[in-house]
Amino acid sequence: MRGNIVVVVDVINMSTTLEAALEAGALGVFGASPDITKAPVFVNPAYVGFYAGCYAKSNQTEVILVTEPRVGTARERVEHASCALAGIHKAGFSDITILPNLGAETVKICDFNKKVVLAVTDSGGVAYDAAFNAGGIVTTATIARTLRKKGLEPAQAGVQRAITMAHLKNTGISVVAASSRSLEDVLASEFVSASILSCLFPSSGRL
Repeated sequence: MRGNIVVVVDVINMSTTLEAALEAGALGVFGASPDITKAPVFVNPAYVGFYAGCYAKSNQTEVILVTEPRVGTARERVEHASCALAGIHKAGFSDITILPNLGAETVKICDFNKKVVLAVTDSGGVAYDAAFNAGGIVTTATIARTLRKKGLEPAQAGVQRAITMAHLKNTGISVVAASSRSLEDVLASEFVSASILSCLFPSSGRL
């Protein structure tokens, strides 16, 4: 996975949230593990938070943290993402907007334009964190509709981004379902993979 473009697919809701954030003008999007995870691989949410914070600072912008529970208190969200928050604080941020992970609807809560977004979630965030710390160049994709895209458009946006990144870095692409227990993630990952192959090898037929 090191050096590869890694496409994380977490339809409900992390990758959909981040795709909507990019659509709303976000400058950059990242994912990190919550404080407690059963992931059998190395994750380091504090480092991802620090990286996202440094990226925001270098671009003189703010950080929006999206996390869980979707329905819960602000305190619960802070506790869920305290390691990632510590990393952002280390980068020099004290005032951080914290929002629930609601998919496309998240971008209705505040202005995402030119902001940096970090999603700390149990599935997609963990997958992003693991790939990032393994040396992958991580992005996302979804098949769910966003506020401005419907039908095949959301998936096509993620596919084209991954292909463009792969061409720029002269590397391969790995597509990762955020959870093997989530049928929507598994099926969406298969669709995204097939779409990438169809774009790269048109003679095989488009979906």
